[in-house]
Formats: sequence, structure tokens, C-alpha cells
Amino acid sequence: MTNINIQYFKHPYAEFVLGSYEGKLCLCDFRYRKMRTSVDNRIQRGLNATFVEQNNGVLEQTKAQLQEYFLGERSVFDIPLLLVGTDFQKSIWHALEGIKYGETATYLAINAVNPRPIRAGIQGESA
Repeated sequence: MTNINIQYFKHPYAEFVLGSYEGKLCLCDFRYRKMRTSVDNRIQRGLNATFVEQNNGVLEQTKAQLQEYFLGERSVFDIPLLLVGTDFQKSIWHALEGIKYGETATYLAINAVNPRPIRAGIQGESA
């Protein structure tokens, strides 16, 4: 079994858990949330890997870019991403990547092709 390197990033706004796998960011989420265990299990199962608290370049780059974002110095991230989820979840995440800084979009607008399972992307964590 392989490893997912994780680090915790504490910021005055929130505390995050960050994870990287094979040179790509696969996890950037609030450390304390109701679905934490479910999300972590989905990612570990999806990659057939386990969490190891260890730092690396991708995680350092992520921390630096998050810090710049919170200081108002960054509006675009250029960290390589590895999306781990169902095809539906990935389609929503790709749509979210297309929303520019400062813009808003409704969930229905970004999921216009398949409007029926609107809650599935949010609650589909067990998939």
C-alpha cells in the first residue's frame, strides 16, 4: 500500500488538512467537519493508500498559496490536483474550477446538464 502525505495548516480563518499523492494535491479540506472520516476514507480507498503525516513540496506549495490567497495576494492557484471521487463528483469539481475569482454560480447552473441529483455531489461522500 502506498502513502498519502498529509499536513495540517492552521490559519486564523480555519484549520485545514492537506494531502498529496504522487506529486498532486488530493485533499484540501477543513480539518474539523462532520464528514471528515467519510471524506478521508473515500480518498484512502480511492487511492489504495494510507495517510502518513509527512511534508513535501506539494504541501509546502499549497500552504504558501493558501497564505497568499488569504492575504489577498493570490486569486488563481496552480497546484497540480488529483480528484478522487465518483464521476459525478469529478464533473462538479471540474465545473467549479471554471468559476473565476470573485464570480458566483449556483449549483444548478454548474450542473445544468444533470439537474436532478443536485444533493448527490454534496452528500455523495460515501460513493
